Amino acid sequence: MKNETGIPDFSGKKILMIRLSSLGDILLATPLIRTLEEKFENVMIDFVVKRQYQSALMHNPHISNLVLYDREKDKVRKLLADLQETGYDAVIDLQNNFRSAEIRKALSSKEYIFNKRTLDKFLLVNFKINRLQDAPGIPERYAMAVPGLRLDEKGLELYTRKAASPAISGIKNLIGVAPGSRHFTKMWPVEYYQKLGIQFSKKGYRLALLGGKGDLTVCTEISEKIPGSINLCNEDDLLQTAADMKNCIAVVCNDSGMMHTACAVGIPVLTFFGSTVREFGFIPYKNRNLILENKSLTCRPCSHIGRERCPKGHFKCMLEITPERAYEALMTLVED
Repeated sequence: MKNETGIPDFSGKKILMIRLSSLGDILLATPLIRTLEEKFENVMIDFVVKRQYQSALMHNPHISNLVLYDREKDKVRKLLADLQETGYDAVIDLQNNFRSAEIRKALSSKEYIFNKRTLDKFLLVNFKINRLQDAPGIPERYAMAVPGLRLDEKGLELYTRKAASPAISGIKNLIGVAPGSRHFTKMWPVEYYQKLGIQFSKKGYRLALLGGKGDLTVCTEISEKIPGSINLCNEDDLLQTAADMKNCIAVVCNDSGMMHTACAVGIPVLTFFGSTVREFGFIPYKNRNLILENKSLTCRPCSHIGRERCPKGHFKCMLEITPERAYEALMTLVED
């Protein structure tokens, strides 16, 4: 396929793409993977990812080889030697940290590096100077690493070959609830999830609790309060969770990897933004969604990744997003 002027021609070339972690960041890279593979004839795309996140890409048809990264020094040396032996025409670094730089430097390849806009994030968090106001979402920012490249019009992708769990087979009015997060300030309160779930169970909807082994406690706590709910929390089986999400009419979640997982399987999401803001770019991408956030606070954002506690002590960014407000928003997703 003939390429537009100014865009590097990757036709017939071997590309190494790097995004080691985390789940959401990796899923946000899938539009770029797809666009490159579909745009350039006979391009080979290998992708380096941490072993614990391999399931996010293991069935992706646009990737030639999935290269697994382990942090142990001897395994890194072996990885670098294997990559040198393979040889690449270009490296697209979407991680842009010292680990990905080590991989880049081991290869004599043309480099394309994602601009993390670290200074802009620092200014927004610490001084509320917003130079990210008109910045596009992360998938577009990833694509900007390749001069002149435009993404296609499709969203995120996650391929799973699993069927939905038997416990939810045939349920037509199922709402997924993914209440977990790695950071406290990105979690809508447990009691709010409980109240929201009770309201929807009274309306005749069934709720499925979704998450990995780190979410088991919170999922169990919520499920026990909601009549008829089904706890599908598992041992970090992402592909099973994705298959279960496909049975849902909507997913309620925090700003987390589960939000991007739901988007990657095309399910509408209602999501809560607490300590983080849209400007960081980690918003639902090309998928039906509603974001609830407290825009009245001058302390937001207090972090670009989340915190263990509210630095102000009031946690108004989440506490003032009431279950009643969430109920009204979710109704627009499930009944439209």
